[in-house]
Amino acid sequence: MTRLLIVALLVAVIHMINTLIYAVRLSGVRTQRLATALSLFQLIFLLSSTANLIQAPLLSSIVEQAINTGLQNAVHTESIARAVLTPFYQAQLDVLSKYIRLVIVAASVGTLIGWLLIPYFVKVFTRAIMIFDQVGSVPRVFWLILFSRRRVQAILDNQKIEQRQTLDQTVYQYTSIPRAFLFFNIFITGFYTVGILSSLYAGALYPQFRSTAAFLAGVVNGVAAILMATVVDPTAARITDQALRGARPEKDVRQMTFYLAATRLVGTVFAQILLIPAAYVIKYVAQLIT
Repeated sequence: MTRLLIVALLVAVIHMINTLIYAVRLSGVRTQRLATALSLFQLIFLLSSTANLIQAPLLSSIVEQAINTGLQNAVHTESIARAVLTPFYQAQLDVLSKYIRLVIVAASVGTLIGWLLIPYFVKVFTRAIMIFDQVGSVPRVFWLILFSRRRVQAILDNQKIEQRQTLDQTVYQYTSIPRAFLFFNIFITGFYTVGILSSLYAGALYPQFRSTAAFLAGVVNGVAAILMATVVDPTAARITDQALRGARPEKDVRQMTFYLAATRLVGTVFAQILLIPAAYVIKYVAQLIT
């Protein structure tokens, strides 16, 4: 249970950071320094990558423990196939599915926290960009923020950072953001959320070749990657570039940020529906190639 709670916490952090990514474009438009904003955020994204490196083996160990418990009396391939059908093994699968669904809940909670933090993150990150533009060094930015508050304030006073409406003040205004673009973000997030989780569960459904099933996460993530590369990312980049050129108001980027985070949250809930069907698709593919 301790491992499961650690995994849930790390997954929440990962999804919170991945949600805050949407705010980077808004900070870039607000400061007219989009490339700097994207570069600086990579430092924060390292936290997400580190958390993912830690939670992946922990989650895998939880799945392996469930499989080994269910197969404790099976030693040959034939006996393994029979053991999978026993009530005891099916009970282990039920427990495992509940654990995985708890992880998905943690993803939803992390996404919600990231969504709520976006207005504050935009404000802080915008100031960090302006400081970096003056000092030109990431270590110096951290040094100034930690030990030289007066210098930070002096830098900010010399910069024109207009006070804008926060995201929640633009929710009820008319938006020209494409609806299909937001709709696809729900499905993409759902597929990405369950990609690894469904492959691990498929390994429990088909334990004889669970390594093959684990590596087939790309079957699910591939669909999400294609949609992301052809629908979501280009549209978001186009809206951002238009705002940078003055062809769109900043309001559109604020609304895009808000609704992308909202649809991402819906996508993590949708992942609960996708979990089992995606696992059976992966299991079927694993059976075909083995």
